[in-house]
Amino acid sequence: MVKFSKANAKIEALKEVPSLQPYLKGKKVYSFDLLSGYSCPFAKQCLSKATVNAEGKRKIKDGPDTEFRCFSASQEVQYTNVYNLRKNNYDALRGLDVKEMVKEILSAMPKDMGVCRIHVAGDFFNEDYFYAWLVVANLKPHILFYAYTKSVKYWIANMDFVNERPNFVLTASYGGRNDELIDSQNLRSAKVIFSEAEADSLGLEIDHDDSHAADPAKQNDDFALLIHGTQPKGSEAAVALKELKGKGSYSRKKRKEAV
Repeated sequence: MVKFSKANAKIEALKEVPSLQPYLKGKKVYSFDLLSGYSCPFAKQCLSKATVNAEGKRKIKDGPDTEFRCFSASQEVQYTNVYNLRKNNYDALRGLDVKEMVKEILSAMPKDMGVCRIHVAGDFFNEDYFYAWLVVANLKPHILFYAYTKSVKYWIANMDFVNERPNFVLTASYGGRNDELIDSQNLRSAKVIFSEAEADSLGLEIDHDDSHAADPAKQNDDFALLIHGTQPKGSEAAVALKELKGKGSYSRKKRKEAV
């Protein structure tokens, strides 16, 4: 059986976003996660996986084009329970058809869920799985579902159905193998940046707490995400992360002011 996760510190802050209050009266924020990398068929610049050797020990493996390491893959190396939960969810769903996936997701859904981030870790691994979440959103109109995705082909193929679901909010994530479709289809997008100055140069606001990503009122507004998570030693991403932390760009105060 699949399992939802309680909100992490970042998405817990969604409770403070005024436009999300209708979804959160007496309700909570949850996420649904899959095994990073393995469930991300279109990842490129962020592709990383937790691999397991013959002794059962895990280590990180970056993809051939990785420019910044997936933070959730690093979590799966560090925390056994996190790895096991996400692997269980991925293994449980990937062999099912749409109807079976919908049933599995609905049966595990917490009764007090008001907002769900689909994938703090992972992505839509095939079109049936993407469609299953659309069906779930259709059946649960009182719950807000939101997701970042590089599986933009599945979004485009089901655009009409997506547009009919005001409680299903998507953000196309740059750094994948089909970035050109984000531009040609004018999809709302997010870019990972290495500095606040870079965000300014691009004319993008920085989403520190998912308040941009989740807010239906902002689903036509592009935004930026600061580089985060453990990065390869000596890499450009690692240097940028060190500088951001030195400037206090990840402070609690800044996150609160961004809401």
